[in-house]
Amino acid sequence: MNFIDLLTQRDFLIAALAAISAAAVVFTFGTGFIVKTEMKQRIRRVALEREKMRAEEMSRLRGGNVQLEGRSIRRNTETKSYMTNVVNRLDLRKAFQDDATVDKLAMAGFRGQGHLTTFLFMRFVTPIVVLALAITYLVFIAPGGRPLYISLAYAVGAAIVGAYLPNLMLKNTTTKRQASIRKAWPDCLDLLLLCVEAGMSMEHAFKRVTKEIGQQSAELAEELALTSAELSFLEDRGRAYDNLGRRTGLDNVRATMTALIQSDKYGTSVGQALRVMAEEGREARMMEAEKKAASLPPKMTVPLILFFLPVLFIVIMAPAMLKVFGPGGPAGG
Repeated sequence: MNFIDLLTQRDFLIAALAAISAAAVVFTFGTGFIVKTEMKQRIRRVALEREKMRAEEMSRLRGGNVQLEGRSIRRNTETKSYMTNVVNRLDLRKAFQDDATVDKLAMAGFRGQGHLTTFLFMRFVTPIVVLALAITYLVFIAPGGRPLYISLAYAVGAAIVGAYLPNLMLKNTTTKRQASIRKAWPDCLDLLLLCVEAGMSMEHAFKRVTKEIGQQSAELAEELALTSAELSFLEDRGRAYDNLGRRTGLDNVRATMTALIQSDKYGTSVGQALRVMAEEGREARMMEAEKKAASLPPKMTVPLILFFLPVLFIVIMAPAMLKVFGPGGPAGG
């Protein structure tokens, strides 16, 4: 039996095709695992680099001495073990977390699983703590002669109010952060426009503006630093722009990021898009100032009536009244 006869046999061909198929299956699945492993390592490196840049920027803006090692940075964002155990055992993510929870935390400046776990733990613990404190105060410290069921009803009402405290505090933090970003955003657009027209790329423009805008708004500088890191490491630049608009939650920032995404997608002028958005930002800030100025007269009406007008009447009428009712006057004898 020669080699040609061996190649033409049916059993040999079936065995060869089966071996090729098995090798293809192994190669396909093995390549998938290798790609997933490389993707996980890439995501891990991007997250670590992002945390380093954020720590460097925040330490520069606020004068703090922040460790730049990856381990020390992650220790600051980790939660206590008992919080993690409570959240995992009681499955609080299914009870309290929705699709917008992560975005709301990001708008307030809280990112990562550590802050999410802390928020879920506080939503679970706060009403229980408020209920215990209310029962202790209403039943034992200051009973006040009330029936027991009335005190318990008051305590339950306090616990219901306490259940909303974490959301209220988160909303308050978000409002303050967005106010700081909104105030500094027109100046940020002007600086970005200057950097782009000077020939800088968007990555270098964001880095430069981050250094300059930090004195006016540390929150905006932090967001720009994260965007600069994402522009350097993410393959899709539009995703970095979209993340900035999602983290801030402001319409003017989202509009600017949409314009940048369209400019990057269709190849239009980035400088022209920034110039238009900067003009709109300045006009919006001027309209906001005019709106505040126009609202001053109605706001000043009540203080004028309550405080200024009585004093004014006293000053005007006092000399006449002293002359009439004083010594030698018609009413004073």
